[in-house]
Amino acid sequence: MWLTATLAGQQVKTEPRPKLAPKLEAPGRANIRVDTTLILVPVTVNDPLNRPVSGLERENFRVFEDKVPQPITQFAMDDEPVAVGLVFDTSGSMGDKLQRSRMAAAQFFRIANPEDEFFLVEFDSAPRVRVPLTSDTGTIENELIFSKSKGSTALLDAVYLALHEMKRSKKNKKALLIISDGGDNHSRYSPKEVTNLVRESDVLIYSIGVFGGGSSPEELSGGDLLSKISEQTGGRLFEANPVELPDIAKKIGIELRNRYILAYSPPNQARDGKYHRITVQVVPPRGLPKLSAHWRLGYNAPIE
Repeated sequence: MWLTATLAGQQVKTEPRPKLAPKLEAPGRANIRVDTTLILVPVTVNDPLNRPVSGLERENFRVFEDKVPQPITQFAMDDEPVAVGLVFDTSGSMGDKLQRSRMAAAQFFRIANPEDEFFLVEFDSAPRVRVPLTSDTGTIENELIFSKSKGSTALLDAVYLALHEMKRSKKNKKALLIISDGGDNHSRYSPKEVTNLVRESDVLIYSIGVFGGGSSPEELSGGDLLSKISEQTGGRLFEANPVELPDIAKKIGIELRNRYILAYSPPNQARDGKYHRITVQVVPPRGLPKLSAHWRLGYNAPIE
C-alpha cells in the first residue's frame, strides 16, 4: 500500500509519478552542468520502504558544497526520456548466473518508454558494443539470449567503453545499468582512472549485483566495486534476488525518469579543475518519516 500524507493542502506520495508535463522553474536537465553561474544537481528521494517519493517542494531540500550551505535558486521535477547503456557481464564467473542476469534485463526493458533509447555493451576478457543505440529493446533481448559465459572480467574497461559510447546519444538524461557480479580481474583501466571519468561525465549509474558462488578475492569484493561506481553518480547497487527482480527493475526505472533538479550558484567560481563535494539533505514535511536522498557526490570545476 502506498504511503500518502496530506498536510496543509500539500500532498506527498511515495508512488510512481504520472506522466504529466513537469513543473519547471529551470530547464529540466538530468545531470550536473557547470557554467559560470549555475550547478544543476539531480536528486532521487525514497521513503523507509525504499519507494520513490514525489511531490516534494524546494523548501524540503538543503544543498551544501564543500560543507557550505548553498541557496537553491531554481527547482524542477525531471521526467525527460532517457538513454540507457546496458553493461552486461558474460565472463566465466557468471556461469549459471547468466539466466538471472537476462531476467533482470528483461524486467527493466518491460517498463521502458517509447521515447527512450538503449545500447548494449557485453564484456568478458574485453568489452564490446553488441547493439548500438536503438529504441527497439527486443534487439538487445535477442542478443542476450545467445550470450555465453567465458573468459576473465574486464568490468572497468566495459564502464569506460560504455561512457564513451553514451556520447553518441542526444538525450539530456543518460544512464548506465550494470548487471554483473562485480569481480574485475582483467581491466586495462584502473579504478582511479574510471572514477575520474565517471566524475567528469553526466551519466547516472545503477548496478544490479548478481552474486553468489564465487570465492576469489575479486568476486568477494565485487559488491564494493559496483557500489562505489554507482554511488559516485547518485545511483545505487541492488542485489539481484530472483524474487525481487521485477520490483528492483521497476524502482530503477522510476528513479531514472522521476528526479528532482536542484540548482545553485556557488560563490567561489574559480576555474581551477578542483573537485567539489556536494551534500543534499531532505527535510520531510511534518508527519512523514525520515526520507533518504541519492545524488551525484560532486563535480570537477572547469579549467580556463
